[in-house]
Amino acid sequence: MSFKKSVNHFRRTIMRRLTGGIGDGNLPKVDKEKPLELNRVLINRPNQRLGNILLITPLIQEIIRYNPDVKIDLFVKGKVAPIIFENYPQVDQIIELPKKPFKELIQYAKVWLKIKKKNYDLVINVDKNSSSGRLSTSFANSKYKIFGNEFEMNSNQEIHIHQAQYPVYVFRKFLELFKNKEGNLDIPTLNIQLTEQESTKGIEMLNELIQDTSKKTLAFFTYATGAKCYDEEWWTEFYNLFYPKYSQEYNLIEILPVENISMLNHRLPTYYSKDVREIAAVMKSCEFVIAADSGMMHLSCAAPTKTIGLFKDQSFLERYKPYGIGNAVVLINNEHKGILVEEMDKLLV
Repeated sequence: MSFKKSVNHFRRTIMRRLTGGIGDGNLPKVDKEKPLELNRVLINRPNQRLGNILLITPLIQEIIRYNPDVKIDLFVKGKVAPIIFENYPQVDQIIELPKKPFKELIQYAKVWLKIKKKNYDLVINVDKNSSSGRLSTSFANSKYKIFGNEFEMNSNQEIHIHQAQYPVYVFRKFLELFKNKEGNLDIPTLNIQLTEQESTKGIEMLNELIQDTSKKTLAFFTYATGAKCYDEEWWTEFYNLFYPKYSQEYNLIEILPVENISMLNHRLPTYYSKDVREIAAVMKSCEFVIAADSGMMHLSCAAPTKTIGLFKDQSFLERYKPYGIGNAVVLINNEHKGILVEEMDKLLV
């Protein structure tokens, strides 16, 4: 482990010990005689990762379903949230923590003070294991607060609840305190809410890349961070299987990460952009996307388009696999790549 990672791990450990007991097991006290008014809500997800921000889109849609006129503030980190929620008019203020708080202490403190200035009807901490999320939920002014562990289930059940579903599950359990009945509507899917104009532009950008616009397109996102990344040898072996099988009937492209790295060594036509919404629009124009476990995998789901996620570690698979009907996940390391081709065939039926 590098020195930087060691320092970050130590910092997270200390923060968890300091904040671990905040809000534990305290069900909000509610007045069942009065209807629940949710006019202003604060959602706390102080994280900058693309995937983690996309995974709160179902919760936001669920809150909007309860009150279409609600105003939602987001307490996040980094610059990606305004891009993702550009077409969510109910998202009012996005309160952004700086990525490097110890280098921007004054700005860091100012951002925390912002969540203290308003009064909310409800504050929701998305990740119950987040120290910053618990602390910001405790710090905010609100009639009701959800820290994330008020409605505990047994650990076996929880393992099989997707990270996109869990905050919605908690929110619905909170509503039951007022309604005394369980909601039975489907949980919303990830959605970046592309406009018709954006979708049309996605088709145009894809058509500039491919040779035969009459064919459907299969896209590959080959990069991931750290241990989640499959190396060039792995992708070369997989390429030697899928290319002869699909290249005649389909257009095949690779979508590159912001790092501009191709694990296929540019064997396929490549699409590169730093614009998250443009990437999503191109993904939406494809028949499906195969992606290693990454934020781009979740972006494909939010486009939305059919997605196959590649995972090496089973412990994270149920919580972070591609969410939504029609998507698939493959747990694969160095095994025979034929099982992945079989999943591709299933989605192409």
